[in-house]
Amino acid sequence: MTKPLNVPERILMGPGPSNVPHSVLAAMAQPTLGHLDPVFLEIMNEISAMLRTIFVTKNALTMPMSGTGSAGMETCLVNLLEPGDRAIIGVHGVFGARMVEMARRCGAEVITVEAEWGKALDPNEFRKHGEAKLIAVVHAETSTGVLQDLAPFRAIADELGALFVVDAVASLGGVPLDVDGLGIDAVYSGSQKCLSGPPGVAPVSFSQRALDAMAARKTPVRSWYLDVSLIAQYWGGDRVYHHTAPINTLYGLHEACRLVCVEGLDARIARHRAMSDRLRTGLLELGLNIAGDESTRLHPVTLVLLAEGIDDLKIRRALLNEYGLEIGGGLGAFKGKAWRIGLMGASATPKHVDVCLAALRRMLP
Repeated sequence: MTKPLNVPERILMGPGPSNVPHSVLAAMAQPTLGHLDPVFLEIMNEISAMLRTIFVTKNALTMPMSGTGSAGMETCLVNLLEPGDRAIIGVHGVFGARMVEMARRCGAEVITVEAEWGKALDPNEFRKHGEAKLIAVVHAETSTGVLQDLAPFRAIADELGALFVVDAVASLGGVPLDVDGLGIDAVYSGSQKCLSGPPGVAPVSFSQRALDAMAARKTPVRSWYLDVSLIAQYWGGDRVYHHTAPINTLYGLHEACRLVCVEGLDARIARHRAMSDRLRTGLLELGLNIAGDESTRLHPVTLVLLAEGIDDLKIRRALLNEYGLEIGGGLGAFKGKAWRIGLMGASATPKHVDVCLAALRRMLP
């Protein structure tokens, strides 16, 4: 109990977190400031500006919430939904199902549009359910390795009189995501995936339509901690104290966002795709099967289907113990039947791919 921490270095190739660059870790070690210190307030401004660049939006209310990606999810739903509101939510994996649970806890009437695990949602299925307060989909479903096409949903939301909400936890900074161009009203992400920041903050962004909907609420937001009307006064208003921000974690997010901007968003997205293609080629050469269609394949996380005779847990444990290499196991319908291999942010490199393939080549029966 009195010994200092001695944490081993890992090669992180699961569905998150990804490896954190040394400059991000160094940023987090800088002196802690007060949450109203003028220097920290300027850091906040810079974070919001860089997040607008990465989200590809001009939304004024673009900020990181204190909490992981699931806190971002709850922020969007708890602020936009009131008891009795109808929400149409796409479910084709674990995280769509999580949105359903959160929306129900907001008191909403939830209608699900479902697809087989490993398949994308059919946008036209949303039209069948009539008017709603919001429609919501997961852009990058890491439990199935599927990337959902978002292009049709703004028109559908307009037909239904709905807001359009997107889970971009595993897509922000790794695949194309144009928030303004797609007409997204509320979007949330996580710091620890393609941004390669420290876990613990959830970037969110709200359109003017979403802000108007929140202003027209008839009931208080059910979460005080995640109430955007209060937090916005700290991030974008008169700097009114709400809660103590995670100062040093936000230093890390600042540096992670800076690295994205220095690399360039298009170049970063191209790198994720190139490394995913390199991994896929190697996995196929090993005789492994990649789940899903090429047209909907999620590049930051590859779902590998396991043939009979491959011991999921035994091999993943051996990879961790012998190589310090972490890959993820399957969730839900894919539990024990698949691996989820992540190439996100600083983990999307030729070295990561080649070490993973070499280790698997030695481990596979």
